Amino acid sequence: MTTPHPYTGKLAVLYENHGDPLPFAQLAEQLAVPLRTTEAADFSQHEAFFLSWRDGCLKLLDHELLKKGGMTVDIEPRQGEQRSWPAPKDGALAKALGRKTKTVVDATTGWGQDSLHIFRMGYELLCIERSPLMAALLADGLQRLAQADWMQRLQLQPPRLLVGNAIDVLAALPELPDCIYLDPMFPPKRKKSALAKKSMMVLRDLLGDDEDKDALFAAAMQATGKRVVVKCPDYAEPLGGVKPNDSFHGKLLRYDVFLK
Repeated sequence: MTTPHPYTGKLAVLYENHGDPLPFAQLAEQLAVPLRTTEAADFSQHEAFFLSWRDGCLKLLDHELLKKGGMTVDIEPRQGEQRSWPAPKDGALAKALGRKTKTVVDATTGWGQDSLHIFRMGYELLCIERSPLMAALLADGLQRLAQADWMQRLQLQPPRLLVGNAIDVLAALPELPDCIYLDPMFPPKRKKSALAKKSMMVLRDLLGDDEDKDALFAAAMQATGKRVVVKCPDYAEPLGGVKPNDSFHGKLLRYDVFLK
């Protein structure tokens, strides 16, 4: 397995002078980033982004969010999604995943919103994330998910999370999953988009675009048992230059299905 993306110099862990400082120091050491405190007079001299625990969640902050709250892995269903478990397998994503699919690998987990929706629909899910920063946020979210009342009541375990380059992780899977799900970052259609979510803008600023998405697609086609599903903007060309077997359209995006 290759080494995950190294620290880029834009991130620090922020201890805000309350609670046990040890987890903050351990997280900074784990990510090989500086540990800052709110005693620092001028944050503008330092990093653009910070990780800190607030309101029982690990949150990602930029200078704009230092006084507002922060971004975290949201374990609650999105607007319009069912709260029951398992949620109905309907909508474009479920159609793309397939009626007979049982096991899914999300190879580009990111903020985990699609992963958690897939999990809530009852699929057996494995998550892969190569950014140590996002993996730390995801691990915190999955830990909170494990403690949720409905998870405890139904005696469910949260999805597993593997940290590493998905191209290598997929090649080493002991069993072929029914479906591998890809949601790579595509270059935006315009330099500035009013529709771009804050979370995605921050992710792009910190991690950049997925320049190896064609190689990842090839690796996914090798590693899947039945299909690969690619989420992409409606303006994007199909990944790998291959015509999909099917496509299911959502708002401003589509799910391309490639059968093995």
